[in-house]
Amino acid sequence: MTVALNAVAETDRTWHGSFELRFDRSGDRTQVQAKTRSPLQFQRPFYPEGPAVCHAAMLHVAGGMVGGDRLSITLDLEPETAALVTTVSAAKIYGSRGRSLVDPAGRFAQQSVWVRVGEGAHLEWLPQETIIFDGALYEQRSRIDLAAGATWLGSEIVRLGRTAGGERYGCGEWRSRLEVWQGDRLVWLDPQRIDATDPATRDGSHGLAGCPIVGTLAWIGQEIPKELITEARSHLPTGDRVDCGITRLQTGLLCRYRGHSVSEARRWFWQVWDLVRRHQRDRRAIVSRFWPL
Repeated sequence: MTVALNAVAETDRTWHGSFELRFDRSGDRTQVQAKTRSPLQFQRPFYPEGPAVCHAAMLHVAGGMVGGDRLSITLDLEPETAALVTTVSAAKIYGSRGRSLVDPAGRFAQQSVWVRVGEGAHLEWLPQETIIFDGALYEQRSRIDLAAGATWLGSEIVRLGRTAGGERYGCGEWRSRLEVWQGDRLVWLDPQRIDATDPATRDGSHGLAGCPIVGTLAWIGQEIPKELITEARSHLPTGDRVDCGITRLQTGLLCRYRGHSVSEARRWFWQVWDLVRRHQRDRRAIVSRFWPL
């Protein structure tokens, strides 16, 4: 069941949207209840893998975010449920300063994500890429709380500037902070910040190295055998215009991508995702109907 609430009128015309999904178990089926507030909407669930895994998608009807917009996403999985949550299209963050004065006040667009994964449950958070326009200010915060035996796989691909049109991200800032907790223990912390005006960040070897695309994929909650890491490394993209790697974590793995192609990053993440799924969950990866191939 989906409940849509009207957006509250804002004098500055900003959006304060929310998206809440609650997954529970009925027999062998993972079912979902949703509550949304514009501009976020819920697409009806589907089950390409059978009843045990619920696939759900989020739609942003406003087409993008500007300075002052706030989005809140809450995903709550009851024990022994399994879900894949994605987005219908790429997220777009429009300029807040510089040449694109959508928001002359220079405010950040903000997104917060809170996830609770119950005992023995599994969540795959696989949104499509985020496109950050020149001049955009964007901050995102995520917290993942895992119960005993729970696992979480998440990916993020960020395009800095509309590079297909020749735009470079030369003005603006992107901030991200991701925390993963299991019980009362912080098992992974991933803070990131890109200031487009800082040459060392934009062009340095320890920053973007001139690359407009960065990506992260992580699996957290279970130990990964060394053999799986070795196999995943055999699929690393190669070439002069890409830099990527895989790290074995105490309770999972971490993949990083830095390069020039969203589709290249996406294909590599899908390969790693499929390897982890087959080994850890005895399921092959199922590409969502919403994703470009």
